[in-house]
Amino acid sequence: MADERHQITEQIQGMVAALVATQPAGVGLCLVGGFRYRRLDRGPRRSVVVDYHWHGDLVAKQRELIALFERRLLPDVRRQCSLDGAVAAGDVRNGSDAVAVVELAFWRLGSSLGRIEIPVDVTRIAIIDPPVARTVDGVVYRTPSNADMLESKVIAIMCRPFIEYRDILDLHLFANHAAADAPKRIADKLARLGVDGHAVKRRLDNLVHSAGHHVRAIDALIGEQVDATQASVLASTGGGQSVLASVICLLVELLGLPGATTP
Repeated sequence: MADERHQITEQIQGMVAALVATQPAGVGLCLVGGFRYRRLDRGPRRSVVVDYHWHGDLVAKQRELIALFERRLLPDVRRQCSLDGAVAAGDVRNGSDAVAVVELAFWRLGSSLGRIEIPVDVTRIAIIDPPVARTVDGVVYRTPSNADMLESKVIAIMCRPFIEYRDILDLHLFANHAAADAPKRIADKLARLGVDGHAVKRRLDNLVHSAGHHVRAIDALIGEQVDATQASVLASTGGGQSVLASVICLLVELLGLPGATTP
């Protein structure tokens, strides 16, 4: 049943992304986050959320997407997946972690499938490069550059109130996407966000000093969200311990900090 839920969830996420990419409500939106890596880069981690970067009014875009999903997505999912569905406005947060959420839910009466919930987040990330076009199965997706995407993961690790381990794993998986001048680019972005060196050092110290806790959380994430074959490879090569150590080394390099003891 878990495999069926994963399969249906990813099918609907793909329908969401393709619909947004080809409709007026999606003009100017950039596909970001873990699902972007999954969809465009064949990443091994299944993402719970479909994320978009938007430079304008988040609430207005939230309303546009709700109308689009009610008109087009729900009937398409009912026809293709035999699932009933609903769409509603979720949380809206302002500030440096600005986000407006569209909550999608799907179910099949009389089935043991349960309720499938898929948030679609409209947010803002720091972008330097012009957006790029990426094509999958004939659909053209607007997305930030690989460099901006990777840097968004670094900034998320440094700036979120609580660590999201998906950011650490994605940074490990796509470390080769770092630009040659990434330290300067990241420093400029953090400065614009008002994040000083003390905050950066505190978060890095936390990663090192609470390594045991973080390793367990990363291992749990690998088991829950990474494709089985790739999860076994990660486990056989050190699992969360290896992932955290490599990410701490990468962060030290990308943030231009003095060396830190890795876990």
